Amino acid sequence: MTNKLITYSAEETKNFGQKLSAHLQPGDVVCLFGNLGSGKTCLAQGICRGWGVQEPVVSPSFTLLNEYTARHPVYHFDLYRLKSPSELLNIGFEEYLYGEGLVLIEWPENAGSQLPQDRLDIFITIRSPEEREFKMIPVGGFPMDWDIL
Repeated sequence: MTNKLITYSAEETKNFGQKLSAHLQPGDVVCLFGNLGSGKTCLAQGICRGWGVQEPVVSPSFTLLNEYTARHPVYHFDLYRLKSPSELLNIGFEEYLYGEGLVLIEWPENAGSQLPQDRLDIFITIRSPEEREFKMIPVGGFPMDWDIL
């Protein structure tokens, strides 16, 4: 199974997210790793589009969490400004992780040990101003028996 993909525009990244969304289930956690401007939010927009989110999807940089209504809820976290993983306890982070919605986490490295053991990690690398490489790694018991790349 191939776990790498390259996109050549923001729209291709969103389309990849939309294709990926068809394989995600309520309760899944997807962690988006990458530098500023790497395409984490574009990928999240595509995933949300695939899940039927109608409202604009923006990075919750100042609020930590945006909740979207779709077939099932989508919880979009941005942990860039998180000062300590212990802050996540105050917002009920664990309840979101083990609920009935899809959880998307930008800057998951800031969560420390608060991340669940079963998740899909996606590492995004900037290869050029428009080109992005996506590497998907299932962690723990995350079921990735599909190939969309």
